[in-house]
Amino acid sequence: MKKIFLLLFLSSIVFIQKINAQAEDYLNLGLIGVSYEIPIHPDFSVAPTAFTNFDFDYLTLGAKGNYYLDKITNLTPPWDVYIGANLGFGLALNNDNSSGLALGFQAGGRWFWSDKWGIYAEFGGGRLGGVGGGLGVTLKM
Repeated sequence: MKKIFLLLFLSSIVFIQKINAQAEDYLNLGLIGVSYEIPIHPDFSVAPTAFTNFDFDYLTLGAKGNYYLDKITNLTPPWDVYIGANLGFGLALNNDNSSGLALGFQAGGRWFWSDKWGIYAEFGGGRLGGVGGGLGVTLKM
């Protein structure tokens, strides 16, 4: 059953990619996390993510969804701003047995200095650190 679910999930991602061929994927590499954004609508993306905090108390694996405010704010490239929510599982790395569901929100923005590369800043958090926040570089895929 798990294999069927995984196959359906991966197939839906490929289907969504074909629908939004004009949108771009982004690989975000930050100081304390990494995510891979997949557009499902010109204004909305989902991203599998791995994240920790600066104390390395948790490793959180999850997904986040971002809504891009560019149309609302009349921002034009090379700028992006977004807000979103995230869900994941926070694994305690400090023997306090507080692993569990990680929920949170994030807000961020990025600026591209070239056709492929940019910098992002994101603020977020929540239960068990959430799956948001950080500073890093973005690569357009």
